[in-house]
Amino acid sequence: MDTVDNVTEWVNEYSDELYAWALKRTQNVHLSEDLVQDTFVAAYQSIERYKGESSPKTWLHSILKHKMLDHFRKEKVKEKYENQSAFFQKNESWDKHNNPTLWSTMDVTLLDNPGFNDALASCLDKLPQKWKTAVVGKYLTDKKAGDICKELSITTSNYWQIVHRAKLNLRNCIEHNWFQE
Repeated sequence: MDTVDNVTEWVNEYSDELYAWALKRTQNVHLSEDLVQDTFVAAYQSIERYKGESSPKTWLHSILKHKMLDHFRKEKVKEKYENQSAFFQKNESWDKHNNPTLWSTMDVTLLDNPGFNDALASCLDKLPQKWKTAVVGKYLTDKKAGDICKELSITTSNYWQIVHRAKLNLRNCIEHNWFQE
């Protein structure tokens, strides 16, 4: 059996299982599909290093795990450099062009408005995955901070920083996509 046949057989046999495993951990359909695809590409490119000491399934899971770790490392670096400077001046006060507008506290039915919910969902989808998970956990499913920290494998201080940054981004997005319509 040649290399192409091996990889083709593995794709047919292990794709669904690898995808389910990735989806459970990322909770993102497209990311999971990409990671599984990258796993098979990497397996094909490095098949000469596969010694058969473990099952193909174990080897593929190992590749997928490393692909996932690489992805989240890159995301973490990207998170650090998200453009928060757009909200603040150098002296850390609000930038006058991005100063938050006052939202009406009288509109208590805002969450009953389908248009607002669509705008909120769209804005949540624009957040990095960890930010979205933290905000949804804290504000929409009432999870405790400690539980969210465990789920995301982050420290408490990192959690509060993520929530703060996510709220700034959500506020800005909602102001541009809902209140200025």
